[in-house]
Amino acid sequence: MSMEALQERIGYRFKDAALLERALIHSSYANESRQKIECNERMEFLGDAVLSIIVADHIFHKFHLAEGDLTRIRASLVCEKSLFEFAQKIQLGQELLLGHGEEQTGGRERPSVVSDAFEALIAGIYLDGGLEAARRFVLPFVEEDLTHEAAPFVDYKTRLQEIIQKNPEERVEYVLVSAEGPDHDKKFVVEVHLNSNVIGRGASRSKKGAEQAAAHEALTLMGED
Repeated sequence: MSMEALQERIGYRFKDAALLERALIHSSYANESRQKIECNERMEFLGDAVLSIIVADHIFHKFHLAEGDLTRIRASLVCEKSLFEFAQKIQLGQELLLGHGEEQTGGRERPSVVSDAFEALIAGIYLDGGLEAARRFVLPFVEEDLTHEAAPFVDYKTRLQEIIQKNPEERVEYVLVSAEGPDHDKKFVVEVHLNSNVIGRGASRSKKGAEQAAAHEALTLMGED
């Protein structure tokens, strides 16, 4: 285990190195130790809560979405699969302290083991440096993942409407330009009009999707995306 190299990779240096070491101790290692040592399970519990508030706060302010959509985005970002991918980026698995049996059966590559350690690491940073330090560590992973995880939930029509509503005299209308192709593979093209001016155009296999694409283009052209 190289705690020095790990601190370089995560971009955070611990004031209390014992917190980092504890975050890396799997229960199998603690159980096999002749000395009484604490594994990372309690830290995993705290890290899960810290991660959840950081992600919830970030997506709450980033997206104007309904509670259900925000919940789904958060769930996609804090699930085992995502945390395992985050952990792989900092090669966390190779730094874990594992018992002999866990080592022999591939614990360093087991998503449940490695993702739990990632949460414990978040807790370690939180306990050592506070919430802002934990936020600085977590958000780069989250931001990169959001580019594809959140896309289906972003309601561009609502965002566009909120902007337009600042000027009560303005009126937005979505106009279906064309709907071509067989029923099972139709392509819809929609324009979004501001008063009588076309401000965006979008295409999709559904009318709603085309409206969202048109609103997205309008927001992009307005510099609001």
